[in-house]
Amino acid sequence: MISVITPAHNEEKFIGKCIESVKASAENVAANVEHIVVLNRCTDRTEEIAAEAGCRIVREDARVLSTIRNAGAAEARGDIIVTIDADSWMTPNMLPEVIRMLETGKYIGGGVRVHPERVSPGIFCTFLVILPFCARHGVFSAGLFWCYKKDFDAIGGFDDSLICVEDVDFAKRLRLHGKTMGKKFGTIRKAKM
Repeated sequence: MISVITPAHNEEKFIGKCIESVKASAENVAANVEHIVVLNRCTDRTEEIAAEAGCRIVREDARVLSTIRNAGAAEARGDIIVTIDADSWMTPNMLPEVIRMLETGKYIGGGVRVHPERVSPGIFCTFLVILPFCARHGVFSAGLFWCYKKDFDAIGGFDDSLICVEDVDFAKRLRLHGKTMGKKFGTIRKAKM
């Protein structure tokens, strides 16, 4: 089983497209796929949209994204974890690519290159700020992370003490964990987020 985890804080404008993209990708794999939406202090229709779409609902009121993502992982029933934000979506071949890469035995897990739908000065500045951190730690993919749940648990998931760059830190620690087993951190190139 694959557990897709989506943190969501008032995402009624975006979460429908995210959920539909996960469903479309799930149709292309033989494995069962559960979509866990972690509601974070939502005051809009996010819960209603997720529930109507058949997602499992988890609630976490913390103000730290790592804690919110970890709450979803703690409830996951799958042996593969995939994280995606509510304002993002995956191409239909994403989950098949996750399975393919993990089944090679060469990868501990990984990320995907982010293809922004739009570019704004804020997005560009954010990219410039995190680029040196990514280069320093050898992590050049983000946005959507995937690994076996046992490896997620082995590295302690996302670091609850970080209020930013928690995804880059997660990727760095997953990469280092993989090195101990002779596995690489992979970047999916045949599918997009």
